[in-house]
Amino acid sequence: MNTPKPSSLEAKLQQYGSAVEMLRHAPVGGYQFPDKPEYSNWRDEQAAWQSTVVFFDQSFHMKDVYFEGPDVMQLLSDVAVNTMKNFGPNKAKQIVTCNHEGHVIGDAILFGHAENKVSVVGRPSVPNWVEYNAIKGGYNVKVTRDERTVANQGRRLIYRYQIQGPNALELIKSVHEGAFPEIPFFNLGDLKIAGRRVRALNHSMSRMGGLELHGPAEDGDVVREAILKAGLKFGLVQGGSRSYSTVSPESGWIPSPMPAIYHGEQMKPYREWLSADGFEANASLGGSFSSSRIEDYYQTPWDLGYGRHVKFDHDFIGREALEKLATQPHRRKVWLRWNKEDSLKIFASQFGEGERYKYMEMPNAYYAILPFDKVLVGGKLVGLSTYTVYTVNVRGWLSLAMLDEDVADGSEVVLIWGEENGGSPRPVVERHVQTSVRTTVSYKRLNEDS
Repeated sequence: MNTPKPSSLEAKLQQYGSAVEMLRHAPVGGYQFPDKPEYSNWRDEQAAWQSTVVFFDQSFHMKDVYFEGPDVMQLLSDVAVNTMKNFGPNKAKQIVTCNHEGHVIGDAILFGHAENKVSVVGRPSVPNWVEYNAIKGGYNVKVTRDERTVANQGRRLIYRYQIQGPNALELIKSVHEGAFPEIPFFNLGDLKIAGRRVRALNHSMSRMGGLELHGPAEDGDVVREAILKAGLKFGLVQGGSRSYSTVSPESGWIPSPMPAIYHGEQMKPYREWLSADGFEANASLGGSFSSSRIEDYYQTPWDLGYGRHVKFDHDFIGREALEKLATQPHRRKVWLRWNKEDSLKIFASQFGEGERYKYMEMPNAYYAILPFDKVLVGGKLVGLSTYTVYTVNVRGWLSLAMLDEDVADGSEVVLIWGEENGGSPRPVVERHVQTSVRTTVSYKRLNEDS
């Protein structure tokens, strides 16, 4: 007898009985960036954002949802931990949302396009949550979805290009027509490229200079060609999906925390609203950390380095819980620099006889959308590691981690690589055994250490 297809995330959860089981059985690997894997080679593409300038086409992998109407600012204030007192037209900010217990649903970029018109851009977790609250909360707001390519049967509404690196601003100035505007950090301004109006966000994705550009999709080809042509004399390198997937860990951003939506009666109406075909119902969970409680995979804003965003100058979902959490110990976001010999040990196990450790794809070794690996000191769990990559800019493997506050900068901790019991049943996970990797804790950018 065939099991009926579930109609919502909640219905799908009921079929599994456990959110952990559902996510551990999701057949997909890491988050998909629908672009060419490489335009030259991922090594030179990685190096470009540190040495010259790189061009990334971000037009396909993020979800954009537009909100317009007189209640927009009230909606944002009600769902975001951030203050909205410093936000408005031509502004942008990183918006962080939490559930009622103070655990993070996600973060995204909030764009202020005009008075009472904004968009929320990122992985689907935050755009979906804001849309749900706009609809169910009865706000006077018009909602317009622009789905990411994997969920979109038509053309995207806009293009989005990221140009980053030491030569980025000089390149953009060379193609801009007219006096170049001063655009403060996380502000929006107008450019003119190839006769087209281009919106520019000062957003240093790779922690180097540059801008994120967007405009109507029909202008995308013309603008791209103008930038690529002019970029020849600036050392421009076009980046593909393999190098792009390593930018966030190198720069210190955890791109996808576990959405804190999978348990509890308060979030049940939201799970019933979410589709069984959507991101939250089909995200994959992987790594050496294993718990039957989905709550053990949740993060607070402080775990992710977002404690500075939490402002108690307004009422918002999760405020009461965060007020209590604010005075408690927190984990801290750090980089982990992997030991060279232990990294080589994993690769060596792929040859000859003997135990085989979990394969590490270069340059991006995370094999789940939501990766969590155990980090130990003296056999005791002190935190979780996530998003493991190799980058030529540090000439080694690294991962981001959330560790207890008393773990000292520069100390050695042990990461467990690979999954329990030979690996989860997901088809992207081969049979393997776990192994330990020595790593060094760094509170500052890794390329400052090398």
